Amino acid sequence: MTLDDYNGFCASLPATTHVVQWGGVHVWKVGGKVFAIGGWNEGDELFVTFKCSEMAYDVLKDQPGCRPAPYLASRGMKWIQRQTNQSVDDAALMDYLRESHRLVVLKLTRQARKELGLAQAG
Repeated sequence: MTLDDYNGFCASLPATTHVVQWGGVHVWKVGGKVFAIGGWNEGDELFVTFKCSEMAYDVLKDQPGCRPAPYLASRGMKWIQRQTNQSVDDAALMDYLRESHRLVVLKLTRQARKELGLAQAG
């Protein structure tokens, strides 16, 4: 997945915002809360970090090309970083990003979801 593909997909999800921070990392948010982080780590491969369910975390954390997300997972959060497409291809990554967006939306207040036009989320 290229950076343009990543940014285009995240932009297609409802009520998202984009910011480049943390030294050039592309961060996508919904309701001010992060759901996807895209950046590089010592190379040309785009690393994508996303929130996931506990079950997905347990499956993905040991898969080739994936790892518990640095910083986030060490604090008990269920976030995975895809480093290569060895186990998670681009189509699956888009599914995980969509689910990450949904999980973050569910944590927003009812009022915030309504203001963002996401009142039916779930």
